[in-house]
Amino acid sequence: MRSLFRAAALSATLTLSLLSSAFALDTRYRDTDGDLVADIPAAAEQVDPAVLIFAYTPVEDPSVYARVWDSFLQHMSRVTGKRVQFFPVQSNAAQIEALRAGRLHVAGFNTGSTPLAVNCAGFRPLFIMAANDGDFGYRMQFITHPGSGVEKMEDIRGRRIAFTSETSNSGYKAPSALLRDAYRLEANRDFTPVFSGRHDNSVLGVANRDYPVAAIASEVARRMVARNVVRADAFRVIYESDRFPTTAYGVAHNLRADLQDKIREAFATFPWAGTALAEEFGKTIPAGERFMPITYRDAWKVVRDVDASVGVQYTCR
Repeated sequence: MRSLFRAAALSATLTLSLLSSAFALDTRYRDTDGDLVADIPAAAEQVDPAVLIFAYTPVEDPSVYARVWDSFLQHMSRVTGKRVQFFPVQSNAAQIEALRAGRLHVAGFNTGSTPLAVNCAGFRPLFIMAANDGDFGYRMQFITHPGSGVEKMEDIRGRRIAFTSETSNSGYKAPSALLRDAYRLEANRDFTPVFSGRHDNSVLGVANRDYPVAAIASEVARRMVARNVVRADAFRVIYESDRFPTTAYGVAHNLRADLQDKIREAFATFPWAGTALAEEFGKTIPAGERFMPITYRDAWKVVRDVDASVGVQYTCR
């Protein structure tokens, strides 16, 4: 998406500062092999929890996703020999804090939060959902509702725009940059930003005409339509971006090394056919049909480039 991106500061426990390009890990972590993620520490510093806690990115209704992930968590339990518990999180910041504090062991972080989780919480991304042919990714969209008077991006001027949270790539960073650099639309001057907290809230807000415009991730809206949570004709797309990587699945850096190997095995060997996970994520385009191994260095380069183009620095408190 070239150099059309500009991020804004996040005032939270973990802060994004528009200072200079810097993606160094927090001082509590080491990266001796240069892969941009925290090394597994020495054996004496590794942890072996009796129960593995798993959290999926706070995109939609946690109760829905507890059921969707149940078959996978049972599979992980069989492979690792440990009980695995689903932990619902309400915000990206809370999920990162839980990992950093040692209360979370396996997780799926959304696109925009992944670099923050890597740098500030020792997250080690291992997999991404992909179609059987290896296709993966999502697109950032601007949506509006019929009758809003918004026919094209320029019509956003003077209106409210729903974003999700400041750490979200598709729900805030990328759309904010696009508005500023491609359309010369400045927040609080040319439009009023509001925050819904999650992508599903933004989609429903537009569908119910609470918001005239929202920035969302395409895969979320497609899943909601497929589940009959929202009608396809309740909103329409006025802009769609190039492709970004989707949720990164991985582990806390300090889990016992052989346990990390077992968790990696669980992702790699999960039998998708006939599961709730396949039913839910098979509705996306491209379909989620397997966990595909990735490296953070390669798969998240486009996201780091977006941030680096405007000098984003991850400051960890």
